[in-house]
Amino acid sequence: MTTLIDLADHLAAEQAADPAVKDVIAAVAGACVQISKVVASGAISGSLGAAGQVNVQDEEQKKLDIITNDILRDALKGCAAVAGLASEELEEIETTGREGGFLVTFDPLDGSSNIDVNVSVGTIFSILPAPAAGVPTEADFLQPGRRQVAAGYAVYGPQTMLILTLSNAVVGFTLDADGAWRLTHGEVAISPDTAEFAINMSNQRHWAEPVRRYIDGCLQGKAGPRGKNFNMRWVASMVADVHRILMRGGIFLYPWDSREPDKPGKLRLLYEANPMSLIVERAGGKATTDGQAAILDLQPTKLHQRVPVVLGSANEVDLVTAA
Repeated sequence: MTTLIDLADHLAAEQAADPAVKDVIAAVAGACVQISKVVASGAISGSLGAAGQVNVQDEEQKKLDIITNDILRDALKGCAAVAGLASEELEEIETTGREGGFLVTFDPLDGSSNIDVNVSVGTIFSILPAPAAGVPTEADFLQPGRRQVAAGYAVYGPQTMLILTLSNAVVGFTLDADGAWRLTHGEVAISPDTAEFAINMSNQRHWAEPVRRYIDGCLQGKAGPRGKNFNMRWVASMVADVHRILMRGGIFLYPWDSREPDKPGKLRLLYEANPMSLIVERAGGKATTDGQAAILDLQPTKLHQRVPVVLGSANEVDLVTAA
């Protein structure tokens, strides 16, 4: 039986990476091991259900949102390389009193609205450079996605996996029975072509015309302009939908819609769109806002800024752009 290398050995082999970045990744990975156990225990531990309060996004928090947020906060505050952190579940940034090092943004439990029905959920994180001196401010977190030094996510499903990009590659680890991350997916790559799309079709009547036109072409199958049949998948957990695309290709769309015309999108730029876009681009895919601007080139203006997202197989993303 082949012995798979663990995360620590993989990070040690990344000689070009800042050792302090590796420390941050190790802290996040350790927190994800704890979160995996909490998520898996579900109703047994009494951790399912609503917490009876809303977060800064005005969304109902689940008990697990709070538990997982606290696990990550504690892990990051205990890491000497972290100067500050920002969470989807927190209204403001938190600092550690340290200078230099790195800033971490995270969604502690993406897809938590589905946790009570045992759907795959996950943790998404992004690592950014901190200012060399001084205590970080909110403005220091407002960096374009291309400044990320690393990003990743953990998906808690039939297997718990950690997807990571630290250099130019995207690699995947699987959590073994002893709590170690084992490298199982080297050089993850997204096929440029696909016959699978992920979108919430119930919102079709609210989409802008380019997105509606693109999806209409897919739905027409072989008889339509695309000349091939498509399958639709929609988990309503971004981390699960994107993970599927990393593993077998596809396109994910969470577009602007007319119900809230003043809001550009639903997903958060710093906690979800930027880290996922870095992973997708480094795996050979593309990530844009409704087929327009590259997400990684956006200049954030607010800590909890939302954006529309189109990402996945490059040729399909280009077709949304051209629609």
